[in-house]
Parts: sequence; structure tokens; C-alpha cells
Amino acid sequence: MTITALTIAGSDPSGGAGIQADLKAMSALGAYGMSVITALTAQSTRGVAGVRAVDAGFTRLQLDALLDDIVPDATKIGMLATAELASTVGEYLPALSATVLDPVMVATSGDRLLDADAVDAVRRLCASADLITPNLHEAAVLLDEEPVRDLEGLAAQARRLVERGARRVLVKGGHLDDEATDVYADGERLELLRGHRVNTTSTHGTGCTLSSAIAALRPQRSSWLEAITDAKAYLTGALEHADALGIGHGHGPVHHFYRLWPEHGAG
Repeated sequence: MTITALTIAGSDPSGGAGIQADLKAMSALGAYGMSVITALTAQSTRGVAGVRAVDAGFTRLQLDALLDDIVPDATKIGMLATAELASTVGEYLPALSATVLDPVMVATSGDRLLDADAVDAVRRLCASADLITPNLHEAAVLLDEEPVRDLEGLAAQARRLVERGARRVLVKGGHLDDEATDVYADGERLELLRGHRVNTTSTHGTGCTLSSAIAALRPQRSSWLEAITDAKAYLTGALEHADALGIGHGHGPVHHFYRLWPEHGAG
């Protein structure tokens, strides 16, 4: 039986982030990817020049048309540019399985990407998703706290997110340590997921790629933690091979198909 995975997110014309990255990761990991677009962006590896949110009514039409025909085995939710979009998508979450919410609110630089109303709407969604995957800045915004500076603080924030209603949390540690450590928490356990930091500037779309990889793998794995661990390993490999792509003049994309493309075809 074919595994199906849906991404509800914004579009990146450079192909490194957003729905384009999501579909690549899903495909690379054996899932048939589908998409509902919530926003159009004008961006490249050098940065974002503009964003245009899709009308919430048309987003609803996309979802109704798709779900009337195909019910996905897993769903990743990414950029929800407005409070209305977040509320609209939130109506569908109870009927969807294996939902991964990547609360795209704050860039890795710390810059806010959403206004206050939209942030509040995304906060409300966190209790409906099966897993949320904030970076350390987004975890701080969700809790209305300052960003942490060490792993102990990151673990404490992960616990507080669960206490405030999130079912499962994966807080991405970013550059807190040399082992690229993320923190997983649910109502029963807390795990430090260590890896190794890859020396590359080709990091465009890493958060999108990780969350969509988890969604693609969850129906194929026995637990959330197993899916997360395997998705993290996949992302590490995609980062290790990213420079071979040679795409763009800014922060290039990760190599979603490093396991599939012949080495001589990566350049």
C-alpha cells in the first residue's frame, strides 16, 4: 500500500524550502507527496523578498477537494501566514492522522515572521497536532519567554510546552552545542537526540525538511521517536551532501536525494 503524505505550507520558488522541500523529502523517504499551498513567497537562497498569503477560503477549497478523494496517512503543516489561515487549517486537524506542526514563526536569525494575531492562532494549534517541531526561538515565542542559552533550558522549555497542552514536542537546538542536539518530550519521557554538526552554509530549508521527513516516516515506523530519529539521520546526510549541489549564491539547499542520485550527478 502506498504511503501518502500531505504538506500544508508556503511555496519557495528556489525549491529549497516550503512545499518544494517537503515534497522532495517525502518522495526521498518513500511517501507519495501532496500539497495545499497557504502562501506564495518571492525568495531565493539569498533571502525572502516578499510574501503573499493565499485566501483562507481558497485554502479550504484545496483541502476539501483533496480530502474528498485522498485521506493522507500523515500531514505536515508549515507556514500559516495569517491568523485566519491558522484557524482554517486548525479545523481540519482533528480528522487528520500523524500531524506534524512546524510552527514557522521565527527565523533562525531570531527575526519574527508572523504578527501577534497569527502567533496566537498558531499557539492554539499546538494542542491539536500530534507533534510540534519549533526551533529554540519559536519555543520561546510559544511560551512567551526568552530564548534559552543551554540544553538544560531547552529541555525545561520542551517540558513546559507539553504541560501547556502539546502532545509531543521536538525542540530543535540549533547552535546550542557541537552535537546538534534536539530535545524530544511527551507526557512520559524526555530524550536528548544528539547528532553531529555539519560544517556547511547550505542549510536552506532544514526545518521544513526535518518536519516533512518525520511525517513521511511516521506511517512507516513503530513510534514517533523512531520516526524522529530516522528523520534526523536523513537530514544529517542531506546536509553532508548539500555542498555537492552547488545551487544558488546564498545559503544553498540541502541535498534531499543524496541517497538516490549518482555521485557524479550531484554537481
